[in-house]
Amino acid sequence: MAGDGSGVDWESLAEATSGAIGSLVSTTVLYPLDTCKTKFQAELQTHHGAHKYRNLSDVFWEAIRKRQLLSLYQGLNTKNIQSFISSFFYFYGYSYFKRLYLEKSGAKSIGTTANLIVAAAAGACTVIATQPLDTAASRMQTSAFGKSKGLRETLAEGTWMEAFDGLGISIILTCNPSIQYTVFDQLKQRIIQRQRRKNGGSAEDNSRVALSALSAFLLGAVSKSIATVLTYPLIRCKVMVQAADPDEDDEDESERPSKSRAPKTMVGALHAIWSKEGIPGFFKGLHAQILKTVLSSALLLMIKEKISKFTWVSLLALRRYLFVTQKRIKTA
Repeated sequence: MAGDGSGVDWESLAEATSGAIGSLVSTTVLYPLDTCKTKFQAELQTHHGAHKYRNLSDVFWEAIRKRQLLSLYQGLNTKNIQSFISSFFYFYGYSYFKRLYLEKSGAKSIGTTANLIVAAAAGACTVIATQPLDTAASRMQTSAFGKSKGLRETLAEGTWMEAFDGLGISIILTCNPSIQYTVFDQLKQRIIQRQRRKNGGSAEDNSRVALSALSAFLLGAVSKSIATVLTYPLIRCKVMVQAADPDEDDEDESERPSKSRAPKTMVGALHAIWSKEGIPGFFKGLHAQILKTVLSSALLLMIKEKISKFTWVSLLALRRYLFVTQKRIKTA
């Protein structure tokens, strides 16, 4: 607990560690799909209606045609660093702010409105801390296959401020995980309350009850689907703002007409989509986004739920070790 005198919020640390590990695994497993999705979203058709990618599979087949299948993993290291740090910050902040609210308000549980505010606060802190990594990862994914640069080179291509491209949209999009984790948390509480009633135990006896893998997966899928549909137009705008500029030296001349320089502001992206693709353009790639994010979030939350007890026990053992070590030093 936070009140053990060490100044460390161990429960929040356990939540953050479990979430970060879950994010790392899900990001790695689904990364090729994420790359295809990002390149598909970043493309904006020309005034003549030309499209390089008509569907998600076209991106995959392009990688095979150019013998660049491994390029579907370009930017994976950066994305993993960003995902791990982002998830750790988010879950720690979410758990900490939630605990702080309950302590200050004296409430036994957190309501939907308060949950949304807490999740948004945690998300905003996370976005500001990890935006340069997010921008770099998007640029690497949208670079031509086989031409992606490393993290340092990617960030060095532009100014320091350009590393924060899309920050405004990212902050607005903190409502996405806010909606997702609020829906997930509320549904989770109801399921756990049912389990407690079935077991006939008190809340204190079942304070560490965890969801089954299937329940966590399904709840993660439902909660992320709802959040994705509600925020998708902004999600596509963010990808377009962060996308790498088209490569002028693309070896396939027939692909050049379909390329256009990506707008670098939210207003510019919205205007470009509206003028060139109309209303359907705001939802281009929605199916791919739902497929990727639902699988990713469901997998993340499933892993988090399954390792949370192990993480909690491990951190308790670490806390006990540090306490004993500190006591020995004092008495020495």
